[in-house]
Amino acid sequence: MSGVRVSYYSDILCVWAYVGQRRLEQLSVEFAQKINIETRFCSVFPDVEAKMEQSWKARGGYEGFNRHTLEVAKKFPHVEINPRLWLDAKPLTSASGHIFLKAMEVVEQERYGDDLAKQTYLERLSSKAAWQIRLAFFAEGKDISNWGTHMHIAEDLGVKTALIEEKIHNGQAVALLAADYDLAQKNNIVGSPTYFMNEGRQKLFGNVGYRLLQANISELLHNPTDEEASWC
Repeated sequence: MSGVRVSYYSDILCVWAYVGQRRLEQLSVEFAQKINIETRFCSVFPDVEAKMEQSWKARGGYEGFNRHTLEVAKKFPHVEINPRLWLDAKPLTSASGHIFLKAMEVVEQERYGDDLAKQTYLERLSSKAAWQIRLAFFAEGKDISNWGTHMHIAEDLGVKTALIEEKIHNGQAVALLAADYDLAQKNNIVGSPTYFMNEGRQKLFGNVGYRLLQANISELLHNPTDEEASWC
């Protein structure tokens, strides 16, 4: 797919990426083939237990993080949130889910070949899997670091579990994830979600309003040359 490249960095355990999914979907609908949304992952929850010990122990640990997440979700009534989030199922890491989604990317590339470039973000198998894994955690309260959860999602999307296992075991999925994490460091991605555009001249992080995203992309569409930096 040609058009403006929008690299979207997120961590699947990040509530801000979950509540902001609607904006990403709206970008895909509004701009369609004019943009190429490139999904990448950054590591915000590499070791959840360590994160809770280091950053949330004084604020109530998992219970405090549960309250924080529910408070964030209250501001976004369009999303469903499980009231027991982080209390019952406690994912150990986001990395295993990221590897699963990278395996889905390998599968879709092999399945569709050059035709994959014709698909919008919303049409991609990997995008559907990413949303399902977020729903499994935030809405259903499942442990999305667990292999069994990944396999149920793959089966629901018509992908054989043996195929996912193959892409992980042969190193393809791990290589893609390692590349994402490396790019996140090189591009100074400080958190989730981050929209990275125009060779880094436009980098929008966190709870960014849709109109701001829209304005940045519209400006790039009107000034597409690499030599000319946009006003944003």
